Amino acid sequence: MEGLFFDCRYIRIDQHDGISRFSTGLFAELSKVTPVTAIISDSRQLEQLPQGTPFIKVSSPTSILEPFVALKINKSRAKTVFSPMQTIGSMGRKFNLVLTVHDLIYYRHPAPPLGFSLAIRILWRLYHLVYWPQRLLLNRANAVVTVSETTKNLISKHTLTNRPVRVVYNAADTNVPFTPPTKRPESKQSLVYMGSFMDYKNVELLIQGMAELANYELHLLSKISAERQQQLENLVPSGANVHFHNGVTDAEYHKILSNAVALVSASRDEGFGIPLVESMSRGIPVVVSDISIFREIGGEAAIYFDQEDVGSFASAVQALEDEEKWKARSAAAQLQAAKFTWKNSAVALLELLKQI
Repeated sequence: MEGLFFDCRYIRIDQHDGISRFSTGLFAELSKVTPVTAIISDSRQLEQLPQGTPFIKVSSPTSILEPFVALKINKSRAKTVFSPMQTIGSMGRKFNLVLTVHDLIYYRHPAPPLGFSLAIRILWRLYHLVYWPQRLLLNRANAVVTVSETTKNLISKHTLTNRPVRVVYNAADTNVPFTPPTKRPESKQSLVYMGSFMDYKNVELLIQGMAELANYELHLLSKISAERQQQLENLVPSGANVHFHNGVTDAEYHKILSNAVALVSASRDEGFGIPLVESMSRGIPVVVSDISIFREIGGEAAIYFDQEDVGSFASAVQALEDEEKWKARSAAAQLQAAKFTWKNSAVALLELLKQI
């Protein structure tokens, strides 16, 4: 496809976040099937892209020059630009534009991610008070991408755009080698949680559920503030095995995950569910709350429980204690995870780009 440019300015140079992983994974596969030029704002972003990637360098997406960035891109004679976000400047553009909405979760939970400046945090909260700013942004595009059918339905429900909307699924990184399990873990009975500790994540229920899972260990892997850890430690039932790791490397994460009985989550709301895909791809069953996005990602492979019922969570975990049932869920998990690959996503995106 001639003249295709990909906005790679959201690739982080320290540690990936969700948008950064989405950008690198999708770009790498897209570049295998069509010529694509990267739009970067920091030369170090090229280290996360295939060697020899053609690129142009423009201002940062958080720069005051962002509204005018299209004028710089025009000079490169781009015909189509894909952005993994919806905020790229488009004033005076002479190219087709495809924007991305990953989820609408911050309208329901408007607290901004950690690390933003005060000004951006204020803008973040104001932006998520109402839907009309999102409509203005999305209707500048020729088409819109989102990462799940769940979010696509919400976009339609809230009439966020009159442009075509295409699902291009998120996916998990596959650069850490692993061997799929052939049997259920026999010794340590580990349950793994990977995610933040925001209120809607409902980690409290997982901890309280350990009172009914005496033979299990719950491993909470993500970074956590001292204050929040103390709050949760106060809920740990007497004699329960709950371990706060306060952050792990990718290698440590996959090692712990590969030896687990299951990945667990009691979240009341989610944008996607990358940990589910990561776990299922390794043949580790997932035991998760019964919410629409988890139903979409976990399919028939996952075991679901009522996220407001401690006993329901414990029973869901105990349903995996039979060796044959665990192996069946493990096999089903790998089949389900195969739906979410960067290769499949690149094909879906390219089909859309060719249509506009």
